[in-house]
Amino acid sequence: MNIQRAQEIASSPEMKHVYYNDVAVYIQAVDPENSTARIYDLRDTENEMTVNLGNLIEK
Repeated sequence: MNIQRAQEIASSPEMKHVYYNDVAVYIQAVDPENSTARIYDLRDTENEMTVNLGNLIEK
């Protein structure tokens, strides 16, 4: 996923279909300098992680 789209999704009030390793996730924040995003698993909101934007897929 590119930085601009990730930022759009993170700031959108609507829920988008974003996946990390085939798991639905929510993008909390985007770090454009490092091309990473802070995400959490929708099934386990306590499980936060920072991942490379290239590993996120919008379906």
